[in-house]
Amino acid sequence: MLPDGFKQRIANQKNIDSDALLKALEEPSPVSIRVNPSKWGKYPLNSEPVPWCESGYYLEGRPSFTLDPLFHSGCYYPREASGMFLEQAIMQTAGSVENIRVLDLCGAPGGKSTHLSDIIGSDSLLVANEVIRSRSVVLAESVTKWGRANTLVTNNDPSDFSRLSGFFDVILVDSPCSGEGMFRNNTAVNEWSVENTIHCSERQKRIIADVWPALKENGILIYSTCTFNPGENEENISWLIENHEAECERLNIAVFKGILEINFQGTLFRLSGKKESRLKFRSGTIKCII
Repeated sequence: MLPDGFKQRIANQKNIDSDALLKALEEPSPVSIRVNPSKWGKYPLNSEPVPWCESGYYLEGRPSFTLDPLFHSGCYYPREASGMFLEQAIMQTAGSVENIRVLDLCGAPGGKSTHLSDIIGSDSLLVANEVIRSRSVVLAESVTKWGRANTLVTNNDPSDFSRLSGFFDVILVDSPCSGEGMFRNNTAVNEWSVENTIHCSERQKRIIADVWPALKENGILIYSTCTFNPGENEENISWLIENHEAECERLNIAVFKGILEINFQGTLFRLSGKKESRLKFRSGTIKCII
C-alpha cells in the first residue's frame, strides 16, 4: 500500500500521469544491464538496446546475477535504464571527455561510477566518493571488478571537496532522496513521509552547496534523484540557479522515447522513465547545469 500523502501529491502534480505511475509501481521492474566493453565484447541474447546508452540492454527476464561468474568478474553491471541517461548528460554537455577530472559524489554501490569510468578517457580522472564507510567498501569492490585504471575511491563528506577549489570539470550529485522511484520495495514505502521529503530536500541543498566550490568555472554539475517530489528536484535546482549563479544546459532528447522535458518556472528538466507504454521509474530528474 503506497502512502496516502504520496498519492495525493502526484494526483495534482503537473507532468505526472498518476494513474499510469501507480499502475507501473504494481508491476515488476524491467531488467537492464550495462556491458563492460573492456572485458566482454558481447551482448545478451534476445535483448533490446537502451536507446540512450551505447552499452545498455533490456533483458527478457531477471537472471540470478549473484550466481553468474560474468557478473562477479565485472563483465556487466545490472542498472536501471533510466539511470543510464547519464551518458547523454555527459556527452552532450562536457565537450571533450579526454583529460578531464570528474567527481561522483554519492557513488555507492557503483553503477554510476563504473559508467562514468567508461565514458571518460583513459587519461582522465574519476573520483568515486561515498560518505558512508560501509557503502564505500561496496563501491570500491564494484570499481575494482570493473577494472578501469582511471578511477579512485574515496570516503569523504561533500564539504571536504570544497578545499579543491575549481578542481573538477564535471560533478555528479546523485543525491540521497525520499526514494519514490523505488516504491516497488516495501522498505522505501515504509520509510517515506512528508516530513522525510522535506528533510531530504534540505540535505540535498547542503550537499550541493558544500561541493559547489570544487566545480571549475563553466564546469558541469549533474544533479539526479530517484524520486518524483518537486521539492527534491525542480525546486532545488531553481534554488541553485538563484543562489549560485548557475545556468541550465538544455539536452537534445528528440530521438529518445520516454524522456519527458519539464518546464518549471522557465527552467527545463528531464524526467526519464517511459519506454513505449511501459514505465520504468527509478531515476526522477536528471538536471545539467553549466
